[in-house]
Amino acid sequence: MENRLKIAVPNKGALSEGTVELLTAAGYKCKRSGRELMVGDCANGIDFVFLRPRDIALYVGKGVVDLGITGRDLALDSGVGVAELLPLGIGKSRFCFAAPKGKYTDVRQFDHLRIACSYPVLLQSKLDGKKLDCTIVRLEGAVEISIKLGVADVIADVVESGTTLREAGLEIVGEPLLESEALLIGRDARIAETECVRRLIGRIRGILLARNYLMIEYDIQRRDLEACCRITPGIEAPTVSPLANPDWVAVKAMVLRSDCNRIMDELYAHGARGIITTDIRSCRL
Repeated sequence: MENRLKIAVPNKGALSEGTVELLTAAGYKCKRSGRELMVGDCANGIDFVFLRPRDIALYVGKGVVDLGITGRDLALDSGVGVAELLPLGIGKSRFCFAAPKGKYTDVRQFDHLRIACSYPVLLQSKLDGKKLDCTIVRLEGAVEISIKLGVADVIADVVESGTTLREAGLEIVGEPLLESEALLIGRDARIAETECVRRLIGRIRGILLARNYLMIEYDIQRRDLEACCRITPGIEAPTVSPLANPDWVAVKAMVLRSDCNRIMDELYAHGARGIITTDIRSCRL
């Protein structure tokens, strides 16, 4: 038990769901049956510890756990030095200034104003970088209402869709201060050199990579094979298999998910038939 790798994961919210889904797809046992604080994966020698997302970087930085998964915004706001080992592509958001619609046009106008925020350490570092002298009003939530209640003049908050800001009569001012997403973090980068962590990172990378691709399969007449292989070159080369009809072959190749519909259109125009796509759960390239 003592020698197991300990990984802190978010205990609730969308980030927790995305993290557990990703780790499960990578072959790890980390699903809770109830509200357990720890789930042991004996087969992989890992204990998954469920903590508040805001606390994870602190536990990692102090060496209480070996690795953690949390947002870049929360890791930076912790004030603890940790290493980003792998961006996970989930929980994407932006850390932005927002103010009443039409009131400000430039962040330089915020000098000497009150800014409400739940990320005071991160905000202060951004204010220092912009040489702005502002009063930070620390709030734990419902930051958007603080201006209407007279607590602050401006807010700095994590924005996903922006719907909540618009409903509060606010708009983003200036460029995002930070692009955030979920990260795999460690106390330092050296931990990524250990075998079990290399395996973990390799598995997760395989899942993330697979999400960008589809497997496409189709039948094509031999005379049109070369043209279609240029459309679907695959990673090294497409797989070509004979069919019962000697004039036709079956082709299989990986394609980018974002290009899938265009590729299907082009293949059909070149005479391909029986075109299907399937998801890829994991891959190594």
